[in-house]
Amino acid sequence: MKAPPSAEEPHRHVHHPLHGGTPVVLGDEAYHIELVLDQRAGRLQAYVFDGELENFIRSSVPSVEIDATAGGATKILVLAAVANPATGETVGDTSLFEARADWLKSTGEFDGVLRAITIRGTTFTDVRFNFPRGNDTD
Repeated sequence: MKAPPSAEEPHRHVHHPLHGGTPVVLGDEAYHIELVLDQRAGRLQAYVFDGELENFIRSSVPSVEIDATAGGATKILVLAAVANPATGETVGDTSLFEARADWLKSTGEFDGVLRAITIRGTTFTDVRFNFPRGNDTD
């Protein structure tokens, strides 16, 4: 029989990605990137969110680069900023980035390094994660 959790045991902090994707923590949960793979289309989308994965956060960067390693080979994904007239988001002021690559159609898992992204004046570099597990160790 499993012992009940002690009063001193920390509460597990869980985030639920809006699109059912993989959350990647930036900094000390300052922000998150949610990665969503459409394997059939070979498309990877990255949504920028606040620290609670509740509100979209816009970034001015034109693209985000991820070094993706699968099957021993490293490939570079360049996720370009995506405009959305419905929300008023434009390239240079958006929360959505997207890349297409044929190899994504046959790969459902890879180790990644997000090279850099600047959000509201803070730059996050060399953020390591696994897709689809993410990088949250809580």
